[in-house]
Amino acid sequence: MSEIREKVDVCVIGAGHAGCEAALACARLGLETVIFTVSVDSIALMPCNPNIGGSSKGHLVRELDALGGEMGKNIDKTFIQSKMLNVSKGPAVHSLRAQADKAEYSRAMRKVLEGQEHLTIKQAEVCELLWEDLSENFPVDSLSQADSSASNDKKDLNKSGETAGVGRTAEKKVTGVKTFTGAVYECKAVILCTGTYLNARCLCGEAITYTGPNGLQAATHLTESLEKMGIVLRRFKTGTPARMDGRTIDYSKMEEQFGDERIVPFSFSTDPETIQKDQASCWLTYTNQETHDIIRANLDRSPIYAGIIEGTGPRYCPSIEDKVVKFADKERHQVFLEPEGLQTHEMYVGGMSSSLPEDVQLAMYRTVPGLEHCKIVRNAYAIEYDCINANQLYPSLEFKKIRGLFAGGQFNGSSGYEEAACQGLVAGINAAMEIFGREPLIMDRSESYIGVLIDDLVTKDNREPYRMMTSRAEYRLLLRQDNADRRLRKKGYEIGLISEQQYQDLLMKEELIEREIVRLKETKVGAGQEIQRFMEAHGSVPLKTAVSLAELLCRPELNYENIAEIDRERSSVFEEYQSYGRYMTSDGKLSREIIDQIEIEIKYEGYIVRQKRQVEQYKKLEKKEIPSDINYDQVPSLRLEARQKLKEFRPISLGQASRISGVSPADISVLLVYLEKTKSNS
Repeated sequence: MSEIREKVDVCVIGAGHAGCEAALACARLGLETVIFTVSVDSIALMPCNPNIGGSSKGHLVRELDALGGEMGKNIDKTFIQSKMLNVSKGPAVHSLRAQADKAEYSRAMRKVLEGQEHLTIKQAEVCELLWEDLSENFPVDSLSQADSSASNDKKDLNKSGETAGVGRTAEKKVTGVKTFTGAVYECKAVILCTGTYLNARCLCGEAITYTGPNGLQAATHLTESLEKMGIVLRRFKTGTPARMDGRTIDYSKMEEQFGDERIVPFSFSTDPETIQKDQASCWLTYTNQETHDIIRANLDRSPIYAGIIEGTGPRYCPSIEDKVVKFADKERHQVFLEPEGLQTHEMYVGGMSSSLPEDVQLAMYRTVPGLEHCKIVRNAYAIEYDCINANQLYPSLEFKKIRGLFAGGQFNGSSGYEEAACQGLVAGINAAMEIFGREPLIMDRSESYIGVLIDDLVTKDNREPYRMMTSRAEYRLLLRQDNADRRLRKKGYEIGLISEQQYQDLLMKEELIEREIVRLKETKVGAGQEIQRFMEAHGSVPLKTAVSLAELLCRPELNYENIAEIDRERSSVFEEYQSYGRYMTSDGKLSREIIDQIEIEIKYEGYIVRQKRQVEQYKKLEKKEIPSDINYDQVPSLRLEARQKLKEFRPISLGQASRISGVSPADISVLLVYLEKTKSNS
């Protein structure tokens, strides 16, 4: 029988948040890309919480947008409530969160994919990866050769790109994929974004269904192929709460939660004025002792506690059973009721994910104030799935032992839409860079939350689904969500995902911020009566001598707006600033995003300078590269545990090596001496 056989550049397996970003990145860079999904109706599906962003996750979305990703633009088009979190705290932890219209979010992303040149959507289950062994004499082909000057010597091939950690000591090379129906797609790179679909099963008490999330078809055939390639898999689990019929909920017994009066967009390309609109409300209620008693009485019927579930669940998103057991002293837990969309009555019951049987679920939910007469539309369930320990990957998200095979999202052992999307984007970019023969995008911990996320995944033995948190970022005052474009837009431009116009807008923004900061530092005010009256009116200590406007801004009770009263030059200077276009308001003033940047840079200048010095020290270790072909058995005085861990993780730099559990500062010193010695002898 004849078979369908096609040639493309990139195959992306999975069309969730990771797969969408990966496919769009490759296609936008001009590569013929096909994205496979078990159902086109599941593109960018939100099987759990219908929102984007949140603490630290808002940072990830902003960074993804700065690099040229799609998630920020898509949520700006489809949100129904938006809120800036942690505004009572410092700017390092301010984080945007938006409630999505779940169905609209998926439809809007699908429309983007369908309209993208060089991108094909294919509903099919990929059951096998095609690959070849790399022998000593295996020639360089188009996958790693951008021009005719590339060497045909495998030794050169293994050396090229080793500073970025690309798998040049790979044992295999991926050559394509095969679907369940027998169609073959030959390609130069494959990106695995299988999410929670791989060998998935859903559990609701004693009832077990072998499906993916939301009852969609699971991917049951690919696991065997991955294991044949030498990929080590593990089982993780996650869960989701029930969805209620909103018409059966008594909201009068709950606390109404509103969105922000002034909506801030996720995407740096979105005009804030275009997204100011009426917002839907969310609602807050609490569990109680009766709720907890029902759960405790039925723990033996929970798959988690009955030993039926094999996979490890997320520590930072526990089921209600876990909360009741692990926090037994707590009298109540928060429950958020969030609309799934504007065209449905379904309400998401945040904070009460569960795998208890249906009858127990209904009983426990009905003990919660406002849910006494609730009707469940969709039961809560736990889902188990196959994934990997990401220490099998380089920071480029390419498999160390398989050239051309990349991975992103929950398949890498992470949780969350935002974490998935960021990995998908990086995997897509680096698959393209591999094909073009260019250096991969590797961001370190001082550059971005994405850098922290990927570094944690590939250097730590994560034994549970990884979730991003602000506390994981050592340099979070530098890695704020408000300056993500200033940190990463240039990288996106150099890659080719940010347009010339977008880059010029960034340069204009930076120039305006710098120009206004310099002016505030150079503009002095004296200690005359008018100034003293101003200080007294704002509860500020009187001046004893002349100071700059920037020095006044450092006082917590003063801000950019209220010092306008004593800023005599402001109106004339703003006339000069009108050429900065979108960064000026319609009434001729600086936009809010520019003012925020100015205030933060001035008020936190001392802390920012200190953190930049810390980054300089950190960079020294990151710049100390470790050759990809290093033989750790030949490094004298290296402890056995360190030797084993270094062989397993194959770090690309001393900085990365220092973050591997089991590698001590003494081991790093030994390794540094060895590298310096071998360098001087070569």
